[in-house]
Amino acid sequence: MTDYHNPVMLQECMEGLNIKPDGTYVDVTFGGGGHSREILKHLGKNGRLLAFDQDADAQRNMIEDERFEFVDQNFRYLKNFCRLHGAIPVSGILADLGVSSHQFDEADRGFSIRFDAELDMRMNQAAELTAKIVVNTYSEADLHRIFGVYGEIQNAKSLSHTIVTARLNVPINTVADLKNVISDRIPRGKENKYLAQVFQALRIEVNQELEALKEFLAQTAEVLEPGGRLVVMSYHSLEDRLVKNFIAKGKFSGEVEKDFFGNDQKPFDAVSRGAITATDEEIKNNNRARSAKLRVAVKK
Repeated sequence: MTDYHNPVMLQECMEGLNIKPDGTYVDVTFGGGGHSREILKHLGKNGRLLAFDQDADAQRNMIEDERFEFVDQNFRYLKNFCRLHGAIPVSGILADLGVSSHQFDEADRGFSIRFDAELDMRMNQAAELTAKIVVNTYSEADLHRIFGVYGEIQNAKSLSHTIVTARLNVPINTVADLKNVISDRIPRGKENKYLAQVFQALRIEVNQELEALKEFLAQTAEVLEPGGRLVVMSYHSLEDRLVKNFIAKGKFSGEVEKDFFGNDQKPFDAVSRGAITATDEEIKNNNRARSAKLRVAVKK
């Protein structure tokens, strides 16, 4: 459903997957189902598609197709649920990271700076941790770390102090409350960018996005068949760096490990030299494509 989420670089993703008609594929970020529907178009009657999504709203977009199976779980449990569905090994895995257009556009989810709503930001609405809990209970040191690392905010220290001081008087419960409290910390002329960084940091913490991404990536080599494709699209540098390092080195930091003979010990080879980006035309039609980076790897 394009009104739920307009899939970015749809054709580039399909080319990256290099779909075999009788293959088994996994879309670990189902969302509106745009990528899944396109994968199914390329599959024959013996092909198979598993789709993961932890957001209950995504289930409204369910696809009626005997080749399709839905898994209402976070993709950090990729291997367990692929095994449960008898779907190992698979021929390709697709991940379109970040927040869907639907999540941004639903005011009461609290993801967007455009609406006033309770500070929520949970992708899994059954989870306990919300942005309101983070803002009102985390220590100043923890807030400093979150805003500095996840939001890459330069004045993260003073921002955290401002929040902790303000909440002594009254809880910070809504988007408007938070914007009010931190208004003096926002650089003039850069309001939207700064607030987007603040919200990104809170969202990543609430949903454990980087931890989940690491766990997911580490399982992909065990789930994919030799020659299988890993296709990952990210929207900010923190995610992209993890994906880039994992493809290049088989781990998230340090140098690639070598065997006794000096050969690289890593499960993937990159298919393209660098990240693939959207065309100017797509960016004009879909602003979300502007920051997207697509990386494709093949399992050795």
